[in-house]
Amino acid sequence: MTLTVLFCVDPLHPRRVDPHFTREAAAVRDHYGEIGLIDHDALRRGDADTAVRGVPRDLGPTWYRGWMLTGAEYTTLAAALKQRGTILLTHPDDYRRAHELPGWHDTFAGLTPNSVWQELSPGDDPGDLAELVRPLRGGPGVVKDYVKSRKHEWDEACFVPDVHDLARLRSVAAKMIALQEEYLAGGLVVREYEQLDGDGEARVWWVDGEPALVGPHPDTPETEPEPDLSGVAPAVRALGCRFITTDLARRADGAWRVVEVGDGQVSDLPATVDPMDLYAHLPVPD
Repeated sequence: MTLTVLFCVDPLHPRRVDPHFTREAAAVRDHYGEIGLIDHDALRRGDADTAVRGVPRDLGPTWYRGWMLTGAEYTTLAAALKQRGTILLTHPDDYRRAHELPGWHDTFAGLTPNSVWQELSPGDDPGDLAELVRPLRGGPGVVKDYVKSRKHEWDEACFVPDVHDLARLRSVAAKMIALQEEYLAGGLVVREYEQLDGDGEARVWWVDGEPALVGPHPDTPETEPEPDLSGVAPAVRALGCRFITTDLARRADGAWRVVEVGDGQVSDLPATVDPMDLYAHLPVPD
C-alpha cells in the first residue's frame, strides 16, 4: 500500500496544503505517497463533515500531520474519516495518551520531573491547591496545562519559586488559565522544576518503539544534542503508541531528562531537519 498523510489545508487557498507543512507534503509525494487535506478551522468549530470534505473516499489507513487538536477533536476527526472509509493509524486513545501529560507521566516516572494535575475547563478558578501539591517537594515548580506552558510569560504565568507558597501558586495558575482562554488543554499541571544545562533540547521521533529521527527542538533549531536514549526507550515502548516524540534535555548534573512527550502527528518539525529523514521511517500499511 501507499504512504498516505492528511495535512491541514491553507485557509486562504483551500486546494493547497498549509504553508507550514508544504515541505513535508513534498516529502510524502517524493516518497511516492498520497496526501489529503483537513480543514483544521472547521474541525475546531465543531464541523467535522466540512473538515474532512476534501479527503477522498476510501483512502484507507492514514497518518495525520497538522496543527494540534484536543483529544475530543481528534476523536471527532477519526469518526468522520471512518465514515468516509479512512482509518487514522493512531487511535484516539493513543493520541490522548501521548498528547496529554496525565496519559504519559506515570510511564516515564523517574525520567521526568514529578508532576500533579487536576482537570479544569477554560475560565475555571483553580481553587485551593494545597491538597493537589502535597505530593511535591518544596521548592521551585512550573505551572502549565496538560499540553503547553506559558513559558514566554515565565514569571507571571509559568514559574513559581516554591510550589508550597499557595498564594503565589494560585496567582500563577489563575494567570495561566486566563491567558490560555478557550485553548486551555485538559486542566492544570504543576511540575517540580529542574535546572537544565542550557545547551538546548533534542526532539526524538519514535516509530513503533524505535528512534526514527534524533534532531533539535524547534525552539533551538541550530543545536545538535546527542541524548542518551538507553533509559527512555523502554518507557516509550511501554507507552505503546506508534508515533510519538520525546523532548530531552540534560539536567545540570548531566542526567538526560524527558521534558515533554507528544503525539508525533502534531509535533513540530524544525526547519533545519529534512522531512524525508522522518517520512522515510513512517510505516506503510500492509
